Amino acid sequence: MANSSKIEWTESTWNPVTGCTKISSGCYNCYAERMAIRLRAMGQPNYRNGFELTLHKTAVSLPLAWKKPQVIFVNSMSDLFHAKVPESFILDVFNTMSQADWHIYQVLTKRSKRLLDLNLILNWKENIWMGVSVESQDFCYRIDNLKYTDAEIKFVSFEPLLGPIDYDLSGIDWVIVGGESGPKSRRINYKWVQSLRDQCLALNIPFYFKQWGGFNKKKNGRVLEGKVWDQMPVA
Repeated sequence: MANSSKIEWTESTWNPVTGCTKISSGCYNCYAERMAIRLRAMGQPNYRNGFELTLHKTAVSLPLAWKKPQVIFVNSMSDLFHAKVPESFILDVFNTMSQADWHIYQVLTKRSKRLLDLNLILNWKENIWMGVSVESQDFCYRIDNLKYTDAEIKFVSFEPLLGPIDYDLSGIDWVIVGGESGPKSRRINYKWVQSLRDQCLALNIPFYFKQWGGFNKKKNGRVLEGKVWDQMPVA
């Protein structure tokens, strides 16, 4: 079975790659790094290298054995488009996603330049949703790179949202917004969230507000103006 997930906007996770390296401000308090270190201490074999990038070739074909259709977050503990992930490995992951087409896959990257460079050789299918992480205005170029791909569903995760965003979101099919959580989490501003919500409403983009974040994210919740925003694209 896939690993069930506590991430609100997905159902399961699949990690053919684990480990990563920090490339921008959104990475500073990486939850995956904290979790990988904890899993290594617990003796979990897939995390024997901690948060060092590691390929798990035996995991590439796993979704073919999962017969129940699921929404699957791909590489929640890494970035498939990391420079150290071989091109052939990325193609193998995409081929599995296209073969096991009864699932929906959510792929998320900060390395949008490499995504765009590989776009033409990737096996895009309607069940593969492609997203980029954008934490502040400085990294909105990732949205432009995403727009030029052939993904059927294109989404942006503004998490952790670290500043105001004012950008052309036309051509985007889904927006996720969330504050940073855990130790040393940086505060999110109400107006930043409200602005992105309003931009989505104006363009009829499904809007998903994941959390206000903070050290106690459960207490802070995910209600915006008296409403839980959990809109999703139409699969």
